Amino acid sequence: MQKDEVQHVFLIGAKSLGAYGGYETFVDKLTEYHKYNKKLKYHVACKLNGDGSMNLNDFSEIEIISNYEFLYHNAECFRIRVPEILGSAQAIYYDILALQRCCDIIKNEKINKPIVYIMACRIGPAMMFFYRKIHKLGGKIYLNPDGHEWMREKWSVPIRKYWKLSEQVMVKWSDLIICDSVNIEKYIHSEYDKRGFKGRSPKTVYIAYGADLTLSKLTDEDTKLVNWYKEKGLKKKNYYLVVGRFVPENSFEVMIREFMESTTKKDFVIITNVNDKFLNELEKKLHFKKDKRIKFVGTVYDKELLKKIRENAYAYFHGHTVGGTNPSLIEALGSTDLNLLVDVEFNKEVAGDCALYWNRNEAELTKLINKVDKMENNEITELGLKAKQRVANKYTWEKICDQYEKCFLSD
Repeated sequence: MQKDEVQHVFLIGAKSLGAYGGYETFVDKLTEYHKYNKKLKYHVACKLNGDGSMNLNDFSEIEIISNYEFLYHNAECFRIRVPEILGSAQAIYYDILALQRCCDIIKNEKINKPIVYIMACRIGPAMMFFYRKIHKLGGKIYLNPDGHEWMREKWSVPIRKYWKLSEQVMVKWSDLIICDSVNIEKYIHSEYDKRGFKGRSPKTVYIAYGADLTLSKLTDEDTKLVNWYKEKGLKKKNYYLVVGRFVPENSFEVMIREFMESTTKKDFVIITNVNDKFLNELEKKLHFKKDKRIKFVGTVYDKELLKKIRENAYAYFHGHTVGGTNPSLIEALGSTDLNLLVDVEFNKEVAGDCALYWNRNEAELTKLINKVDKMENNEITELGLKAKQRVANKYTWEKICDQYEKCFLSD
């Protein structure tokens, strides 16, 4: 790249900006951190309608150009309308439309050597087409493969096979694979070395996910927090917490069942977008509604409030079993002192000895809950300080965004 040249980067895969999802948070932080970087120019795809779309009126920093275009953190954002009748296939169609729009922008604006960064492996059947088209326009394709989407319990066998095939094709037809986990990078090489384009091994780089270590601006006496606690019937340091997508592979069944068997007097607070079908399945199995300690409290999109709720939790559960560096885990390590994680390689890679671990066997988590319920405050504080130091050393957004800048400007 020439000294005075601007590197244009197209970000594809996030539905909106500043929402719960890992990619949404990543795009928000990346564009914010590079807002005044004259070497980088971001173009961001967002959904115009349907699940995950954003209300532009909720964002003070947005400059609306039209119903389909707006500026945010100096990034040029374009909105894609997706037929909602497509159901779960919306995500695939959305990525395809977004990539087509990228190609149009690159061609019409005569953008030199663009990078198109695709997040998640959803569009395998169309990948070769877009690889060739973007290369013909002088660009390159970077890919974040996410976690093991093909292992998620929510998918049927045919859909899991699709995700696996899609991953294989997208890895093959990418110029660079950006892995947010060391274990994901190892997996990519063990699975796809010598199976890439013209028999080459995939080119990879490891860049983790980030977290914000600043404390919440809210105090314990803040009206917003006090009212939320009152509405939900909660008290500071008197609840276990989980924040995340309400899907089977995040161990909700195990966590709820084991918590119900424990002797703790504290509550179990679950912040999530409830999936009614899955919720009803769990109720039939567990009858958790009889246990007043189990509290589904809906969603919390106010960042400062959510951060304060994390800080004031007695302990945080993390049951994710599929994926790389999970955003909610790093956020928990950066704000909650006591973290109880399901024992899988991805979680151990991130948290090390800064957390306590449990497996999904019967009674194991129950035993851990009963044990930590009696932990001394100084033990919990020590674990919390160690966790925050680990995040500060490895996972700050400043560090992550600097690595992305080097990656995007390396050619």
